[in-house]
Amino acid sequence: MNNLKRREMLTRLRDDNPHPTTELHYTTPFELLIAVILSAQATDVGVNKATARLYPVANTPESILALGVEGLKEYIKTIGLFNAKAENVIKTCRILIEQHDSKVPEDRAALEALPGVGRKTANVVLNTAFGWPTIAVDTHIFRVSNRTGLAKGKNVNDVEQKLLKVVPKEFKVDVHHWLILHGRYICVARKPRCGACLIEDLCEFKEKTEL
Repeated sequence: MNNLKRREMLTRLRDDNPHPTTELHYTTPFELLIAVILSAQATDVGVNKATARLYPVANTPESILALGVEGLKEYIKTIGLFNAKAENVIKTCRILIEQHDSKVPEDRAALEALPGVGRKTANVVLNTAFGWPTIAVDTHIFRVSNRTGLAKGKNVNDVEQKLLKVVPKEFKVDVHHWLILHGRYICVARKPRCGACLIEDLCEFKEKTEL
């Protein structure tokens, strides 16, 4: 795909959704961090249901730490891998209290040092909470980037680096939200809804479908 087509594709996505954001519910960087940790191999809808019960009771490092692992499990047991996630969240809360004055650090290395936080989670927090032009590549973005021809790569790191290279600066803060939403609702895995796609004429996918 050439840069002219890329710019037109991103312009259309921006015009359709000028102020995109995550579908995870949160009010503070800490709530966002915990929601993203919980969202690994889980749906945003499922995470939101759990945090809707958890956050009114505990939404700070101190209050979640006070619940303990077993107490936290009662709120997140509907989410996949909840045992490991409970352990990681409690450890993360302790580190935030002891090393970061109970605040979420605006620093990639510090974020990636937290249990349950990898590069993708750090990218989401840096982008959504702090406005960094990072691109968190999940399965949706990987699929959409490769399928459309926007940024092809063999793995998520390849796609992330390609997107950072080819996406114009003006789109970088929002592009991962547009691509996630596009992959979640239009360019779905099994049968993409090409007939309902606003970038169908720009997309280089050869096996287009109707709806």
